[in-house]
Amino acid sequence: MTQTLTLALSKGRIFDETLPLLKAAGIEVLEDPETSRKLILPTNQPHVRVVLVRATDVPTYVQYGGADLGVTGLDTLIEHNSDWGGSAGSAGLYQPLDLQIAKCRMSVAVRADFDYVAKVKQGARLKVATKYVAIAREFFASKGVHVDLVKLYGSMELAPLTGLADAIVDLVSTGNTLKANHLVEVERIMDISSRLVVNPAALKMKQADIRRIIDAFSAALPAAKS
Repeated sequence: MTQTLTLALSKGRIFDETLPLLKAAGIEVLEDPETSRKLILPTNQPHVRVVLVRATDVPTYVQYGGADLGVTGLDTLIEHNSDWGGSAGSAGLYQPLDLQIAKCRMSVAVRADFDYVAKVKQGARLKVATKYVAIAREFFASKGVHVDLVKLYGSMELAPLTGLADAIVDLVSTGNTLKANHLVEVERIMDISSRLVVNPAALKMKQADIRRIIDAFSAALPAAKS
């Protein structure tokens, strides 16, 4: 009897950029997540399905067996592992591949008229708004900069504009949103891309199917082609 294989994905850029990798594994999602109301999407492989979850929930679904494997950003993994007291490689998740998709960077940004360098040099205590509390805390601690962190979930750019915070730590892709809101990127914290994560128990029970996907994804990566 063939066991069902469940892949957790989030809508948007990660979903779109995972599709060519799935195709390389012979898997095609049969419905468009933007038009379908379904949260579980069928594929051309009867035993493979895709579950649509929030980006921040992908590691949790995989860790606790709601999905066998998933694709999630490094930023999400770091925050997830911090919540569970682990490091980026722990918290019950096997991370076989950096898929090199959904690339962006984690950066510090401030209002264009805010002298970030001078404030840091003077040892001022900064108020920083971010969704990525663990990453921000680690970064500023490594620099010896004292910060008060304000956790927000959206519209990060508003925080400096309204006086809620001196700076933000957020994902930056083109930088156009920052420019449109008169903010400037002052420090690059890390480069971000998406990882394939696998439930260790599922890897043992469904090893052949999961290994086939891992191998197909690996062969399809840009680094493998060059």
